[in-house]
Formats: sequence, C-alpha cells, structure tokens
Amino acid sequence: MVLAMESAASGSGRLAGKVAIVTGAGSVGPGWGNGRAAAVRFAEEGARVFAVNRDEVSLAETLEKVAERGGTAVPYICDVTDAEAVLAMAQACVETLGVPDVLLNNVGGSRAGGAIEMTEQLWHEQLDFNLTSTFLTCKAVLPFMVEAGRGAVVNTASTSGIRWTGAAQVGYSASKAGVIGFTRALAVHHAPDGIRANTVVPGQMHTPMVEVRLAGQRAGGDVEKLLATRQARIPLGFMGDGRDTAAAALFLASDEARFVTGTELVVDGGMSARCD
Repeated sequence: MVLAMESAASGSGRLAGKVAIVTGAGSVGPGWGNGRAAAVRFAEEGARVFAVNRDEVSLAETLEKVAERGGTAVPYICDVTDAEAVLAMAQACVETLGVPDVLLNNVGGSRAGGAIEMTEQLWHEQLDFNLTSTFLTCKAVLPFMVEAGRGAVVNTASTSGIRWTGAAQVGYSASKAGVIGFTRALAVHHAPDGIRANTVVPGQMHTPMVEVRLAGQRAGGDVEKLLATRQARIPLGFMGDGRDTAAAALFLASDEARFVTGTELVVDGGMSARCD
C-alpha cells in the first residue's frame, strides 16, 4: 500500500528568508515520510532548505516535490552517524546557503526486540542512529547559530520515548527518550545564545515506513493488519501522516514559537493520553 498524497497547505511565508537544514529529507518509500514532508513544507513557507539524506534516489523525489511548489532545496548526501561527514555537511550549508536558522533532526528508525532478544550490537546501532546522530548534527551546527545569536533546533522523537506503544523495541524507546532529555538540556544551555530547542513527538503515523519496514517486523508482512492495530490505539480514530509531523515542526521552527523552548509537542491523535 502506497501513500500518494498532496501537500495539505500552501505557503504563507512563515519561514521566509530563513535557511533550514532538514536531515532525513528523503523517505524509505513513495509518499510522505516525516522528513520529506518537512522539507517540502519548510520550502513552501519560504525557507531555503538544505536537504540532507544518505540515499540519493529517495532525496531526488523530495527535490522534485519542492520544485513543483516553487521552493528552494539544495541536496546534500550525508550519513549523520559519521562525525566527520556531519561537520562537512554543516560547513557546506554555510558556504552554499548561509548560516542555518533552523535545524530539523529527523533521522531515525526502530528495530524490534526486548532486553533479552536484542543483541548488544543492535542496541548500540539504535542509539547511534536515533540519538547520536542528533548529538552530532547539533554539535556541528550550533557553533554557527551561537555566533549568529539565533536559531531554532527541532528534534524528532517518538511516543515510544514516553510510553509503551504496543511493541518491544527497547533500543528505539531508550534512544527516543534520550532525544527528549538531550533537547531539554540543549534548550536551557543555549537559551542565552538566542537559540530555542524543542522536540516533536509523533505517534503511530501512516508513513511509508509502515509498509517498507514495520509490517514485516510486526505483522508478518500484513500491512492492513498492522494498520488496523495501530489505528485502534488512537482516540481520534484515524492515523496522521508525515504532513502532521511537518506541521508541528514548522510551528516550532517559526517565529510563532518565539517563546517556546525546552518542551515537546506530541502529535499522536490522543494515543499517549489514554490510560489503557
């Protein structure tokens, strides 16, 4: 099953004149992954997007969608778990588009397994992929923001970082909880530098990752079964998609959130508020 959706909103210039780095700007499959949706949405709102991804093919589709909407996006291929590559990426952004006003960290993914089942190697891979990548990009980009005296960092976590969401995935849960704690500390530390830092916490979205990865991990490849199980947990009765995550990230990145820092914006249709 493929998500084939168009962007839900046209731009009104909420990021006009700003440079925005979006990591994970591609998608694991056709449709609106969180990173792709954010890159397109930011460009619609006037940002010059430095679109970072490790896969060139999936990034190309993002660039096409940005171009269709008259936006600006510059591609950059980078593995954000590689410290030297991330430093080069940050420098390339400054040289190409200017000092970034916005950094959206969107790289991440889950692997199944509890504390007994998960290997130590996979545990470390999950921490590197979901948490260390966020640390490395912030470490590389923040010095430019500090010098400029401005910036907005938006990190992407998950409801799995704040509660049980139906599957044992201890590496993912721990790393996404770490993103939240990391971002809170970052926000307080760099508030005097004019930098805000917040976390988007998506719930069980219907993104391409459901078809490409999760269905095989949790439902024997039965996509419809997995979708029904996930939707049943959501009080609103439907699943969001990458565009909902992007809308939340857009608010936190924009000047509308000028007094918002060190907090989390949960986007999950009410799932994490349930007590059952």
